[in-house]
Amino acid sequence: MGEAAAFVELDGVRIRYELIGDPGLPVLVMSHSLGVDLAMWEPQMAALASHVRVLRYDTRGHGGSSIPDGPYTAADLGSDVVGLLDVLGIGKASFCGLSMGGVIGQWLGINAQDRIEKLVLADTAAKIGTDEGWNTRIATVRREGLDSVIPGTLERWFTAPFRAAQPETIARTAASLRATSVEGFMACCAAIRDADFRGSIAQIRVPTLVITGSDDPGTPPADGQFLADSIAGSRYVEVPAAHLSNVEAAGEFNEALLEFLRA
Repeated sequence: MGEAAAFVELDGVRIRYELIGDPGLPVLVMSHSLGVDLAMWEPQMAALASHVRVLRYDTRGHGGSSIPDGPYTAADLGSDVVGLLDVLGIGKASFCGLSMGGVIGQWLGINAQDRIEKLVLADTAAKIGTDEGWNTRIATVRREGLDSVIPGTLERWFTAPFRAAQPETIARTAASLRATSVEGFMACCAAIRDADFRGSIAQIRVPTLVITGSDDPGTPPADGQFLADSIAGSRYVEVPAAHLSNVEAAGEFNEALLEFLRA
């Protein structure tokens, strides 16, 4: 069916990945949010199994991937994806990225369109947050560690009713955040801080789906609407969730994703 916990070396950067599914199916790359790892996509795996071959990976600085010296750039993170496809002999693939993964997806859509069949940008923005906000987060984590930002992160990522109803999911997400390298987290914060595609997002010409949680405080629906309005022919879908919409509204997320991929 595929490989699990495999690794590739890309110019000295080790990337952990899993490639799962029938080799005859089209490939979908899945790119996770800041501070977690490829397990974030678990709510999608069963729904996707008979439709695509899933290639999910840990972004540099996260999970089982290595932690090169930072700060990183969106170009670094996007080039890792291109390098991963190259090593695996995959000419073109669809790409689904959420939050930081959506930043990577935008870079790919602008700079590597020849490698992308279809693009899914979830709970992301052409410019996420403010430089001041990211600099404050980096400084806080450097001074106090990741535990200092986990409560606020969970509040942004999930609505209060979901947090109350799904304590195991919240605990599992908190553990993933806690396990993330401080250095890797800060280096990726810098990549998100410095990524600004507002002037170039219209260059994307591949079929694109934008998914946004209706209660997402970090990348609210207005950010998703801007992406959809800027990318010719794109689709826009809102699902009832906060920032990690693939987890909180997995059913609606999967339905929108599969409908788009099958079209």
